[in-house]
Amino acid sequence: MTLSNIQKDEIRNLLRTTLKNKLAKYKRESSYMPFLSKLIQDDEKVAAYSFIHSISTSLGMSIYEEVSKIIAKSSAQTVERGVNVGGTLSSQQKETIAKIVNELREGKRIVNRKKEVTEVLSASSFNGKAQKDNDIADFYMKKDNQEFFFEIKTVKPNIDVFTKSKIKLLEWVARKQKPVNAILAFPYNPYYPDPYSRFTEQGVVEHGTEFLIAEEYWNFIGGKDTFKELLSLFDDVGKELKDEIQKKIKEVAKEKLHN
Repeated sequence: MTLSNIQKDEIRNLLRTTLKNKLAKYKRESSYMPFLSKLIQDDEKVAAYSFIHSISTSLGMSIYEEVSKIIAKSSAQTVERGVNVGGTLSSQQKETIAKIVNELREGKRIVNRKKEVTEVLSASSFNGKAQKDNDIADFYMKKDNQEFFFEIKTVKPNIDVFTKSKIKLLEWVARKQKPVNAILAFPYNPYYPDPYSRFTEQGVVEHGTEFLIAEEYWNFIGGKDTFKELLSLFDDVGKELKDEIQKKIKEVAKEKLHN
């Protein structure tokens, strides 16, 4: 067993509270979806789509960040959400990072995290200035005296999002003036059981080193089988609240769509 009973209860309570709040407060933002309602011809299915999308938004990155904190705190020295990375960035550091990222985008170099970090740390930090952009890590963990800064993102970002995340990860290294572990994490793999293969990430981030997906991430912060246990906890809460969720969908469906 990876997660303790206390951790499991914390995660269940977090999910339960989030869902119950959504059930209590949810109202369909729009009652006019003419194209969707004409195609689907079923108010309840349209209501279900709207409600499920709202739940998905509520379960967004903030939930994954809090779950990460609960999971990691048993073995890490420090865990925090929304950490200010701090530090400064100089013109030379920013130019070095821009050059690395541009060459990766243009296929002029092969992604190599170790080499890139060396180049960034070799750039002069002279006359560095504080910069608010990109200075917040979604999740921070200090474990075995190593620092880990995580960017937790949606699972199907476009190429610009990957590029911006790459810049952010390298800037964190420059800000800290040491080879900290800066990692882009996706909470699940939308292509399962096939490997994650979204074209937008190819050649920009190094998978397994600065880019972790699904069980790679959860098992990394919590240990073997953490991802499997986490899915089981989501399943527990889903089964527990299934009737309430179905009741809410039917209730929302009664609010007639304006055709």
